[in-house]
Amino acid sequence: MSLDYHWHDLLGNLGVILIIGSYFWMQIGRIAGQDPLYSMVNAVGAALVLISLCFNFNLSAALVESFWLVISILGLFLGSREGRELNVDTQD
Repeated sequence: MSLDYHWHDLLGNLGVILIIGSYFWMQIGRIAGQDPLYSMVNAVGAALVLISLCFNFNLSAALVESFWLVISILGLFLGSREGRELNVDTQD
């Protein structure tokens, strides 16, 4: 068995570290699940894993990461919308 490690494998591994790391930080209370940073890190992590899957495709992993990316982008959108609503409310 030979280990054939490429740049896209590194990207995929970095993506996994980002996703697991942000989830760990949320679980220990260092970041909130609604924090835009949490969604951003998850979106970047999922995108990196998806890039690596372009070179070594796995349908199950691609489905999970695609949904993870879409949900993270939705979280970013909702978080930015709530932030704008809070800014408007504090100006009254």
